Amino acid sequence: ASRCTLVIAAGGYQPFRKTVAMPTAQIDHFSDILCVWAYASQSNFDRLTAEFGDRITINIHFCSVFPDTWTKIASQWTDRGGFDGYANHVQGIAGKFENLPIHSDTWAKTRPRSSASPHLFIKAVELIEQEGFISKAPVAERPSILAARELRSAFFTRAEDVSDWDVQREIAGLLHVDFDNILNKFKTGEAIAKLTKDYDLAQLHGIEGSPTYVINEGRQKLFGNVSYGVIAANVHEMLASQGVDAASLC
Repeated sequence: ASRCTLVIAAGGYQPFRKTVAMPTAQIDHFSDILCVWAYASQSNFDRLTAEFGDRITINIHFCSVFPDTWTKIASQWTDRGGFDGYANHVQGIAGKFENLPIHSDTWAKTRPRSSASPHLFIKAVELIEQEGFISKAPVAERPSILAARELRSAFFTRAEDVSDWDVQREIAGLLHVDFDNILNKFKTGEAIAKLTKDYDLAQLHGIEGSPTYVINEGRQKLFGNVSYGVIAANVHEMLASQGVDAASLC
């Protein structure tokens, strides 16, 4: 039998609905900062956090799609125009989405050496926010989430080399995070340890690319250009399955 909470009011004892914890869902999100599909799906991520709020816990991870961009383009795009061909390919993808700006110099002239550098920057910011208990804040307000958004915007809309520390320093300033503190996380090895853990986790889950949502303890993976409706439906279903006995009345 469930218990009622009783309070004394002007009219006597009044029964209240049993206080219970709402069901929550854990989601692991994997992406690569230099991936145009992850940039395009940023709106899905934002809608997810806005709609479900504290009913979901999103763990942000990075996978290594562009570990060495120059080698990747040389091996996969030599016969298709190299960096210029890949830049045109990215522009074509952007054209499939409404209001998705991409600078003409992105990949054509601005060619970051590796996504590992901006990933490392974000992991350092994440460590700093955890030390300051900012990680308890809503997902959309966390400096690490804002850092990822700013890095993508810098690369895709302004064609800035986000693997460059000078660009990262400017973004740290926008976030009001001390860049020297970030550099210290590089120096101590804390940031690389956290990033390596992400890469290992991506292999463990068999992550094929960016972006990928892993839900229901790894039982479901939503990879690539998946509509928001599909993502939300899966989250709704998982919440519903966890909340069968979540509420009861006296």
